Amino acid sequence: MAEFKVVGVIGAGQMGSGIAQLAAVAGSDVWLLDKDAGALHGAKGSISNSVQRFVNKGQLSKEVGIKALERLKYTSNLEDLRYADIVIEAIVESEDVKKKLFAELDKIVKGSAILASNTSSISITRLATATKRPQQVIGMHFMNPPPIMKLVEIIRGADTSDETFNATKTLAERFGKTVVCSRDYAGFIVNRILMPMINEAFHALYTGVATKEDIDTGMKLGTNQPMGPLELADFIGLDVCLSILKVLHSGLGDVKYAPCPLLVQYVDAGRLGRKRGIGIYSYVKSPKRSSRL
Repeated sequence: MAEFKVVGVIGAGQMGSGIAQLAAVAGSDVWLLDKDAGALHGAKGSISNSVQRFVNKGQLSKEVGIKALERLKYTSNLEDLRYADIVIEAIVESEDVKKKLFAELDKIVKGSAILASNTSSISITRLATATKRPQQVIGMHFMNPPPIMKLVEIIRGADTSDETFNATKTLAERFGKTVVCSRDYAGFIVNRILMPMINEAFHALYTGVATKEDIDTGMKLGTNQPMGPLELADFIGLDVCLSILKVLHSGLGDVKYAPCPLLVQYVDAGRLGRKRGIGIYSYVKSPKRSSRL
């Protein structure tokens, strides 16, 4: 079974940087890749701050934290991943973009390497067709943020081998995660259930059933959820929610997955949620006005 001494992670956003942190803390040497040097710089700072928070809370020893940061390397060159035992992509939720990346990786990484996708909805079987190693392609869907959330969904494509599945499951457990396994259907488990709820919350707002605050408060207090569905959508990213719903609608063919027009409008307007400072809610702090005597 693969030891995963070297882990490659592609995409230095919140998901990618979180996955890279998990791998480094678990003892692997890690390459975090992004074409955007600014994203890599930001990821380096966020990972360092995150590790320090775990140390401060006593959830990680100072020594383990220091060694984890030393194991992390940052690059914009795919060739640096040629010795990786597994590469986990956490890039934009686009089948075409992911296929292009996997086709490139297939030519670069060693023959025994596993190619894993952090996709939250796209078919692993179709992604695997971009490679000559479909038996070594698998879905490894982390929840956001990866260092904190306990779950990983593992999705086998039509040709994913038992060896690849078992090795990937072992790695997720080494990261301290609970693993659930899904068949390769659009949205898998979590998003097939979660996204229709978020979409319905948008419909409730769109049709004037209630205010955004009352929708979220009702779901938090009425169903014991830590975040309301609209607040959660802002946290995930409205563009990501829209992309997943489109995959669900196309892949499952049921009108109940059709994105609410209000969600589409918000994304068209660039109101993508927390990452943009505005979505359903505004996250931009108003400047304090100086009081005059």
